[in-house]
Amino acid sequence: MNNFSLQLKGDRVIWGIYIILSMISLAVVYSASGYLAYKQAEGNALHYLFKQVAIVGVGFTIMFVMHRIKYTIFSTWSMLLIWVVIPILIVTILVGTNINNASRWLMIPGINVSFQSSDFAKLVLLTYLARTLSKLPEKYRTNDNVLQYVLIHIFAPTLLISMLILQSNLSTAALIFISGFFMMVIGSVKPKYLLALAGSGIIIAAFLFLLVKVNPNVLPRFDTWVSRIENFNSGDSDANYQVVQAKIAIASNPLIGKLPGKSSQRAFLPSAHADFIYAIVIEEYGTFVGFFITLLYLALFFRVLIIAKHSKTTFGSLLAVGLMFNIVFQAMINMGVAVNLLPVTGQPLPLLSSGGTSFVFTSLALGMIQSVAAGDEMSELKEIPAIEITEE
Repeated sequence: MNNFSLQLKGDRVIWGIYIILSMISLAVVYSASGYLAYKQAEGNALHYLFKQVAIVGVGFTIMFVMHRIKYTIFSTWSMLLIWVVIPILIVTILVGTNINNASRWLMIPGINVSFQSSDFAKLVLLTYLARTLSKLPEKYRTNDNVLQYVLIHIFAPTLLISMLILQSNLSTAALIFISGFFMMVIGSVKPKYLLALAGSGIIIAAFLFLLVKVNPNVLPRFDTWVSRIENFNSGDSDANYQVVQAKIAIASNPLIGKLPGKSSQRAFLPSAHADFIYAIVIEEYGTFVGFFITLLYLALFFRVLIIAKHSKTTFGSLLAVGLMFNIVFQAMINMGVAVNLLPVTGQPLPLLSSGGTSFVFTSLALGMIQSVAAGDEMSELKEIPAIEITEE
């Protein structure tokens, strides 16, 4: 009987970056949530730290378990789960927890734990696209109803899931659509099909805009999205309170920072421990650490390109690149918002921001990527002929 091993497999650099970001997360969340703890946790500054420690522990466990599963199994799972995701998103719209006119959360019965269904849908859709796109070259060779295959198995799920999420979260819907579109580009979907998809997206967006003007209840947060874009373009300091506070945090001591735990803007910056945690990182640790964190995310993407290049299957390559692109692109959006390069989106910073759903599903995605890396390592080992040792 084989003994279960706790040895980490896969790419060591990804493991290292994951651990570094997790440790930074513990330190910064503890500092950034100090004022929030005073207001909501009776002054218990350790409340949010212990919560983040638990989240990191759960995330690491999930990543470890996922990276020990043979990655080809994810292909089969995605075919089943894609039919589960759509009803879950519909249920979220109908009975999900409503916060600021947005139903994003579902409560898991029995254990009283909520999760953001869009994170689950994003993971399933990207895995499903990796599967369907990996079969596309064969469709081209045999000319076996290529257009029908692309429309039904690639375009339709992407548009449907994006639209279901759009009802409550524009930025997440856009992120998923762009990530899916990126996978289609590298997955050899013909440019004329991609142009048709982009055109369809524009037409749908225009139709929704007109529909909302007639019936605002269709997209309750539409006015919020419009105001954020308008405020970003106008530069109105009163309307851009979050961004102004983030800029103050970044500009207060940009080179070496105020040192850990010395942030003053955490008392004024909404979501300092979540959406705007990058501003607190720079305020306390300085621009060099902020730039270093950016390099860590870019290093993750570089490492996954190497994994994809050496993958034995098209599915493995597409899965690894698609999942990592989504993670890194989300990180760039979050940091762009913090430094006022983009309008406020509400996207957390992967592996750094406080929040269980984001950290857990990011860990799950990284575990799947490591499964691809580990699976290819095992394939290479099997190709090495065994050496027989005989006693003389």
